[in-house]
Amino acid sequence: MTIIGIIAEFNPFHNGHKYLLEQADGLKIVAMSGNFMQRGEPAIVDKWTRAQMALENGADLVVELPFLVSVQAADFFGQGAVDILARLGIDTLSFGTEQVLDYQKIVDLYAECGQEMEDFVDKLPDSLSYPQKTQAMWKEFAGLDFSGDTPNHVLALAYAKAVAGRNIKLHPIKRQGAGYHSVDKDVDFASATAIRQHQTDQDFLERFMPSVTLFEQTSKLSWEDYFSLLRYQILSNPDLSTIYQVNQEMAVRIKEAIKIAKSIEELVELVATKRYTKARVRRLLTYILVQARESDLPEAIHVLGFTEKGRQHLKALKEQVNLVSRIGKEPWDAMTQKADQIYQLGHPSIAEQNFGRVPIRIETN
Repeated sequence: MTIIGIIAEFNPFHNGHKYLLEQADGLKIVAMSGNFMQRGEPAIVDKWTRAQMALENGADLVVELPFLVSVQAADFFGQGAVDILARLGIDTLSFGTEQVLDYQKIVDLYAECGQEMEDFVDKLPDSLSYPQKTQAMWKEFAGLDFSGDTPNHVLALAYAKAVAGRNIKLHPIKRQGAGYHSVDKDVDFASATAIRQHQTDQDFLERFMPSVTLFEQTSKLSWEDYFSLLRYQILSNPDLSTIYQVNQEMAVRIKEAIKIAKSIEELVELVATKRYTKARVRRLLTYILVQARESDLPEAIHVLGFTEKGRQHLKALKEQVNLVSRIGKEPWDAMTQKADQIYQLGHPSIAEQNFGRVPIRIETN
């Protein structure tokens, strides 16, 4: 049987995600972000709710990406997620993208010229942002030209780099419906951005979400629920440069901006520059919010849920892979668990996210 890996946030899970799972044929393993997202924001609903949505709609096994994999630029996000999926025995990586092209050719190119490509990036001026540098690299070596409006394609290129040298095939699937950032309602497939924007429109949700009841029953969160806490973390920290990835320049900019910003969006606008994109600034603010420090990634893989098919696969892996299905006194990943405690502060109804929680079991799929 083909073992398919899918890297996802499901923020929240919608019909486009269901379509992606339906296009993959085999045992489907999802490596899913926890309670904070790649672009530096809290998940709209918690990781357990999103894992259940995935399992009810085609996934066989859902495992959690640690915080320091989830909240990263595309290359590091892709590398960390592929590392986990490779340990779980996938032979194919399936993903949605705005541009379906021969990604295998890109894998082969990177396998052959990877060092030369990275050296090229290192020599580019620091006035360019990291996404601009990688864009220039892909144009130079692969003749690829793309804009910032194709984030799934950017991730797909990161996945191509991550699978170079591994025996993993890529299975691109054309992304359906509106663009990634579109909030349009008159579409066949609404984006996750649109669903977050129109989260109180029940008719809209019912059209575009398969697990709408579960979504409606769960507390919804956004950055604004954490803004006061973020302000406190910034104002009370005498040296923000001790936080993961925050340099002296950013520490000064953030300290100044927080004095006048009235919302998270305003703060991001004030801090971002040509070199520091809004997504990068949001990630830095997320690190400050949870007081992130550099730490080693966990050796064990945290299982969030499975179907019977997924359970059988886990059983077969048990001897080879370090799996955690219940977090007790011994932490799985102290950094992720700390981030989850902060996430819980966003709303009093959010349940304990780790201690004593057991994987979700879905009997039929």
